[in-house]
Amino acid sequence: MSAAVTASAATGTDGLTSLPVRRPPVRAPRWWRDAVGAVTWLTMLVVVALWISGGGIQAMGTPAGALTSLGRLTGLVAADLLLVQVLLMARIPVVERVYGQDDLARRHRLVGFASFHLMLAHLVLVVIGYALTFRTDVFGEFWGLVVDAPGMLLALAGTLLLVMVVVLSVRAARRRLRYESWHLLHLYAYLGVGLAIPHQLWTGQDFLADPIATVYWWTLWAAAAGCLLVFRVGLPVYRSLVHDLRVSAVVHESPDVVSVWMQGRRLDRLPVAAGQFLTWRFLSGPGWTRGHPYSLSAAPTGDTLRITVKDLGDGSRALAAVKPGTRVLVEGPYGRLTAGVRTRRKVTLMAAGIGISPLRALLEDLAQAPGDVTLLYRARSTADLVLRHELDALAQRTGARVFYLVGPRLPGRPTWLPASAAGLSEVDGLRRLVPDIADHDVYLCGADAWMEAARRAVAAAGVPTAHIHQERFAW
Repeated sequence: MSAAVTASAATGTDGLTSLPVRRPPVRAPRWWRDAVGAVTWLTMLVVVALWISGGGIQAMGTPAGALTSLGRLTGLVAADLLLVQVLLMARIPVVERVYGQDDLARRHRLVGFASFHLMLAHLVLVVIGYALTFRTDVFGEFWGLVVDAPGMLLALAGTLLLVMVVVLSVRAARRRLRYESWHLLHLYAYLGVGLAIPHQLWTGQDFLADPIATVYWWTLWAAAAGCLLVFRVGLPVYRSLVHDLRVSAVVHESPDVVSVWMQGRRLDRLPVAAGQFLTWRFLSGPGWTRGHPYSLSAAPTGDTLRITVKDLGDGSRALAAVKPGTRVLVEGPYGRLTAGVRTRRKVTLMAAGIGISPLRALLEDLAQAPGDVTLLYRARSTADLVLRHELDALAQRTGARVFYLVGPRLPGRPTWLPASAAGLSEVDGLRRLVPDIADHDVYLCGADAWMEAARRAVAAAGVPTAHIHQERFAW
């Protein structure tokens, strides 16, 4: 292991920011998470209750009636889940705070796929049910519904858009797309939802027959639209105007890594913490409309923010050419990889590659006595150790222990260790560096496969899941 690891050496304070703005860690009460989950399930129970009160069970006396009624139910639940999916990504602060982007993105995918399959079931069941009722063939009935029923042509267009988004959301498809392309195509989901609304409100029995149901659904749709307008549009525009962020310097940390320093007004009022990320838009030319999520790489101060970005695509590559004075629009902050989720005195930070960015900020921001915080930083070579001089200086200032795990990957083995540590198991390597790891909170950030290997090792070393905090780069 010694060949793979070097400990930090102090090199002064080059690159360190001015003193960060230390806010009390924001900790969301645990009951908030339960409340958000309870409200979500309650909406689905209300939907089922409205279906029952609308004669859903009584209509199941014949095969045709059963199919049509089940089609109504699957359509209602699909519509409810579609709204939940939209709200999960609406950037509602209370929801962000209790779940974090990782968990929200995972739930967004699961709810999205469930809603999509129920939507297809709704379409198939209703068409077959109507075909049996009116003794027509299935394809003729489908064509008749699309052409004659109000809003159905729009609904078909919306369904096709949602099919496209779902297909492109499968992991194998996402890996073949640039982030910018995937994000742009993903926005068509909102258009698909918008096109699906009219047929539900114009022709849906469960939307029109009962005044309570009508009020319920209109309220739910209005709440979803309001959240999107307020938190995805209004709040980012307000914060961008109030704080007036401008690029102050672009620093090349290595041939493919740059740090972008920004200054603004009243940044002490921006509710951002070390470890979080924002979505950034640099008004420097073509492509500025596409936002990119980057973590802070230094603890925020009253007038400066900094991100450190590796060249991984068109958006990140363009940052190297951004000029001082360029205006910056922001959305956020997002993420729970902050001091606010800390539950123990001792902390281990584990980073790989450019995943060091948020953990470098945390190393600066965490309240600590000498020896309380340990950083394990995995990189392919010494030249790939981004911000090393700052990490060494922070180790000297705070008394944190910093270990650099340098070397190529170990082929054929999913591990967080470098190849030079092949003789050790993942858990033994971890305990050799941090003998009391089971008593630590652990923060993880890096590439998806590396982080999963690190998470398994940390859990196997005795750290409970509640004390493992992570931020994934996968989209």
